[in-house]
Amino acid sequence: MRVLITGANGQLGTAIKKEAQDFKTLNLYYTDIEETDICSKESIAAAIEKYSPNMVVNCAAYTAVDRAEDEREKAYALNAQAPANLAEQCMSKNIKLIHISTDYVFDGKGNTPYIETDKVNPLSVYGQSKLKGEQLATAFGNTMVIRTSWLYSAYGNNFMKTMLKYGNERPELRVVFDQTGTPTLANDLAIAILQIAQKPHKLFVPEIFHFSNQGVCSWFDFAYEIIKQAGLSTRIVPITTKEYPTKAIRPQYSVLNKQKITNLLGMEIPHWRQSLIKCLAENLR
Repeated sequence: MRVLITGANGQLGTAIKKEAQDFKTLNLYYTDIEETDICSKESIAAAIEKYSPNMVVNCAAYTAVDRAEDEREKAYALNAQAPANLAEQCMSKNIKLIHISTDYVFDGKGNTPYIETDKVNPLSVYGQSKLKGEQLATAFGNTMVIRTSWLYSAYGNNFMKTMLKYGNERPELRVVFDQTGTPTLANDLAIAILQIAQKPHKLFVPEIFHFSNQGVCSWFDFAYEIIKQAGLSTRIVPITTKEYPTKAIRPQYSVLNKQKITNLLGMEIPHWRQSLIKCLAENLR
């Protein structure tokens, strides 16, 4: 199985590289913006010609949630049009596409974990652009969408890395406690993707799936656990969303129901706290 990873230098692409060593039957190829601009159909076609993949996994995204409010065109180009370009080019060559989306397609007004068919109503340009990408890509019929939430890892920039940095510099951190979801270790998502790639005839289903770690927490809970497990003395102070205004509106509740993907893969997804401890052990070595 030949698998091409786009956006390979981001944290999910890096996690796939890290976990790929346990998937010996896969031939994985990695590309990023320097070589392949997925906003360009010609650039995608050239990459497909070069690597001849059976599957493409799109890890590229515009993820600057607040900046997207001012850079709408850039967000839509990478989060909406690019997945459509990939899906179209892949369909023409009978290639399967896995595209990564987000919990921000929901408005967060629910109070039970969202299933894949629940009503979408994104509150931000970022969420709207990601939803459009889902819609455009799935219209081609060869795309499996995996929505995830609160992605972090030992690589790149993310909430965990930010908390560790500030936790080493400041005596106190103020973190919102009224936004609830589930952190997702990029490596756990990478393993799920690689499992699908390893058995595509059985596990690749061109539908929408949800994947995050198990459990529920607020950003405050997540920050508290990061600081605690890292052995730092920084005090974590809970605040409301109103006390920490941002340009983009975040969903207040965005827990994802993972039953559909666990049924498909027959895998046990780790609890977020368990995965955080594992990630910190790697990050703090």
